[in-house]
Amino acid sequence: MTENKTRPTSADVDGFIDAVADERRRADARVLLEMMVRVTGFKPVMWGDNIVGFGQYHYKYPSGREGDFLLTGFSPRKTATSIYIMPGFAPYERQLAKLGKHRHSVSCLYINRLEAVDLSVLETIVGDSVRRMKEIYPQWSA
Repeated sequence: MTENKTRPTSADVDGFIDAVADERRRADARVLLEMMVRVTGFKPVMWGDNIVGFGQYHYKYPSGREGDFLLTGFSPRKTATSIYIMPGFAPYERQLAKLGKHRHSVSCLYINRLEAVDLSVLETIVGDSVRRMKEIYPQWSA
């Protein structure tokens, strides 16, 4: 079995955010950092080179593949900031309708500018997603 390429590292979260080239993405990353620390209660940890993660869970698929991944997190990418909502978006249709300008895939929420979304709705989604992940995966940790 192959191992996850994205794993926790000892890299400095503040240093990573300080190095984000785009000023708006850097400012948005600071807001997300503060919000996710407050909402999740976890300390931020760098996952790979460019994801700020909060908490982690252990998964095991029926195929036998298993590993660890972050409960939630974000990455200030060049085209948009990615926010990781690991249980997916099916439980959040009402909230997404109120969130503001965004797009999403299976478990990634893409936001171009935080000022274009309702941060209280985003906080609700992030907090609830972490609660759900803790229920689904009892092997979670800070």
